[in-house]
Amino acid sequence: MITMKSYLGLFSIFLLLNNAAFAAIYDSVIQDAELVSQSEDILSVDEQVMVVADLSNGQDRNQNFAYIVQIRDENDSVISLSWLTGSLTLGQKFSPALSWTPIATGSYTIEIFVWESLYSPDALSAPLLLTVEVV
Repeated sequence: MITMKSYLGLFSIFLLLNNAAFAAIYDSVIQDAELVSQSEDILSVDEQVMVVADLSNGQDRNQNFAYIVQIRDENDSVISLSWLTGSLTLGQKFSPALSWTPIATGSYTIEIFVWESLYSPDALSAPLLLTVEVV
């Protein structure tokens, strides 16, 4: 028979395990996203830009990852999707970069994700968002 006391004990264990899982997930962190181009202040049509972010592995083990960049236009349509995969050793830092060449003017949202792999979409960090204007 499950009593209220045992239910609360099980619930506490669930919360503890759940928080530990989230802590483990976010031991890999992506931060400081930026766009790198020849003209630093203005993004122009047909000019290649690099989408760069800093990724670090704060875990005590190696971590496979997929660095994914998705770009949406003003209509919320995905106009570019690219990725790279790799592995970070414990404590390693890495700044992956993927290129994008805008073909039209407008406002774009760049979403950056870090997943365990393309086949296992478990987030290793919270996604980053950038909004940019192309002239």
